[in-house]
Amino acid sequence: MSTTGDDLKGTDREASDFFRAPDAPLGVSGADRSATWRWYICVLLLLGTVVNYMDRQTVSTLSIEIQAEFHLNNLQYGNVELGFGLAFAAGSLLFGWMVDRMGVFWLYPVVLVGWSAMGFLTGLSRTYEELLILRILLGLFEAGHFPCGLKTIQLLMAPRDRALGNSLLQSGTALGAVLAPQAIKLLLTEGQGGWRWPFMIIGAGGTSWVVLWLVSIRPRDLRAPSAVNSPKSEEPEAGDARGFLTHVFSARFLALAIMVVCINLNWHLFRVWLPKFLREARGYGRDEMLNFTTFYYMAADIGGIAAGFLSGWLARRGLSVFSSRMWVFAGCCALTTLTTAAAFLPRGPLLLGALLLVAFGGLGSYAAYYSLTQDLSHKHQGKISGALATITWLVTAAFHPLFGDYLDKTKRYDLVVGVMGWMPMIALVAVLLLWPRGRARSSRITEDGLAAPADLE
Repeated sequence: MSTTGDDLKGTDREASDFFRAPDAPLGVSGADRSATWRWYICVLLLLGTVVNYMDRQTVSTLSIEIQAEFHLNNLQYGNVELGFGLAFAAGSLLFGWMVDRMGVFWLYPVVLVGWSAMGFLTGLSRTYEELLILRILLGLFEAGHFPCGLKTIQLLMAPRDRALGNSLLQSGTALGAVLAPQAIKLLLTEGQGGWRWPFMIIGAGGTSWVVLWLVSIRPRDLRAPSAVNSPKSEEPEAGDARGFLTHVFSARFLALAIMVVCINLNWHLFRVWLPKFLREARGYGRDEMLNFTTFYYMAADIGGIAAGFLSGWLARRGLSVFSSRMWVFAGCCALTTLTTAAAFLPRGPLLLGALLLVAFGGLGSYAAYYSLTQDLSHKHQGKISGALATITWLVTAAFHPLFGDYLDKTKRYDLVVGVMGWMPMIALVAVLLLWPRGRARSSRITEDGLAAPADLE
């Protein structure tokens, strides 16, 4: 297959780029499926994330009611999040390995049913210990969602389209968080124990996603790409531990580890503590908080999808795939620094506006991160994404009880809120310093976004 003049120009642009992305295999699974079907599967993954986050977000949204019934201080509440985070870290390793060994088709429904059951049972918990155990099991099963989703997108989508596919996957976190407060308002009953119904109904309802998955996709749609898409010198077999460790001890993996920890510290601070910040530090009522958190996650959802769309648009306008991702990531990082303004602003429109921009940038930053993990390795995608998730959840899980203890002692949110928005900037610097630079290989993309195999040789 010949290379056109436009392709040569694209290659020249890549050669002069400041950034260099590693060679990445292109999606070839479900080869008889249309581009429309591929995007439909990305939307289905978005819905899976919605289910994931609605089950996860219910605890933080109802944190004050739960603390009141179980007589928990902020340190104990932080320990509930610690248990969830540590289990999520362990589950990320477990399910990351299982994705590479077993595939996605059956594993995905199993983990979704598992976390839905734990969410349902949380509504039946009677003691702090039961709440903690169920939260740990919820974290373990929920950890399987992103390794399964990322592997699916890697198999089905070309690199140019992965940023938007990943954005759809990740934007479900915001949509789930948008829907959770409104669902809770409808399901919440007054009096002690009124917080239990949202857990049970949201948990039970999530299992309907499994039906959509099983009727929408076939096992052969998720077969691994052929060897022609993966240079033998770069990609050891999936069972080759040395090949996996080669990736883990690379500069790229270090850059991604710093990146994921930093963007998650910023995101999870607000995921866990925003409802309490609004109510305790700025004096908003419960309904005001629930209404604003809906808009907060709507802004995050728009930011996530916009970042993926803009990355693809820039790539189609001549910028390299890697550079397009990084320019968008830099813009998102700039927006998250507005937490410094939020820390000093009193309640009112300026505070809420700053928080909406922080949400937009916070979720938008994930598009670049997930796409880079998919470029690092094809055969070890599950283990790599799982290992990176383990690192970030070990760090973020430890943060919550420390912050809770700090709040018990000081009653002040502002210092931590003001600083945390700068963490994504550290991630940007890490990628700029550690990611290889130089000439990137060019590959022609067909009209449906898939590889033209001869161009990969």
